[in-house]
Amino acid sequence: MKFPKFKAAAVQTSPVYFNVDATVAKVCSIIKEAADNGAKLIAFPEVFISAYPYWNWIMSPVEGSKWFKKLYLNSITTDGPEIEKIAQTARDYDINVVIGLNERVKEKVGTLYNTIITINNEGKVLGKHRKLVPTWAEKLTWSGGDGSSLKVHDTSVGPLGALACGENTNTLARFALLAQGELIHIANYIALPVAPMDYNMAEAIKIRAAAHSFEGKVYTITSCSTISEEIIQMFEADVPNARELLTRKNSSYSGFIDPNGQQIGESIIDDEGIVYAEIDLEKCIQPKQMHDLLGHYNRFDIFNLQINTRANNAINFSEPKDILNGQAEDTEINQWVDINNINSYNS
Repeated sequence: MKFPKFKAAAVQTSPVYFNVDATVAKVCSIIKEAADNGAKLIAFPEVFISAYPYWNWIMSPVEGSKWFKKLYLNSITTDGPEIEKIAQTARDYDINVVIGLNERVKEKVGTLYNTIITINNEGKVLGKHRKLVPTWAEKLTWSGGDGSSLKVHDTSVGPLGALACGENTNTLARFALLAQGELIHIANYIALPVAPMDYNMAEAIKIRAAAHSFEGKVYTITSCSTISEEIIQMFEADVPNARELLTRKNSSYSGFIDPNGQQIGESIIDDEGIVYAEIDLEKCIQPKQMHDLLGHYNRFDIFNLQINTRANNAINFSEPKDILNGQAEDTEINQWVDINNINSYNS
């Protein structure tokens, strides 16, 4: 097993709100800049393509409905030309890319997912992760994902997993990635100045990242968005105090945490920029001698985590002949039997 050493980059900036093409162009430009500075892995914020639904926090559901429609019309699929362009840039500059987007599915008009895409340095999309549970007001915008996307991907820089924002608080989701050999964890976020006034979003991000790194003895890279002047002005027509609601300090943090739970490299709060850190995966080894939750420091005869990795599809098709030949999965058989009496088929 190899334990690479490499430079990683974390991006803290805002998308070009509701402008997919301009945001993708910005992404490609940032990828080039990071690669030119020697980075082999770059993390972008949550739903960076190309808008976070701030209206859910500062408007009523009825008032925000028109904004949901606008977001849907500016969402993308994971196999469309936008991802192809980012993948081509990753290949051109030999860098692994993790980025968040608003994902639509052509069969489910009106349904959106908060999705993270992982692309390797050869321009191959390794997988997507849909946020399992939208947080609080986000439930007005996104549907929840399923266990099929809880995956760790082999990359040129090492085994990599990712979770979006608040689900980095989910101990079982985090353990599911650690148990698959994760050594690099990407946690992407959005700036959240509209939380309760005593809530320090930047500190909360650091606490979550440090907890995951310390417990799993892995590196955590956090990437958080910012709220641009353009975004504030867009909402001021509907919400007179939008500027006050969207400009509180300590609402975003991007940086790096090592396997001992300590900050390393550069970090940034609230401002825009790209920060860097040197990663050495060999440093994940020694801390595990003391606490290895995946091995000697656990009791799997007592604890047992089971994960349903089946995709949560609206419908599953199977042919009757496949059922009779035992080729269909149990759930497919049950669904078919519910619709068609298998005894009458046999007769």
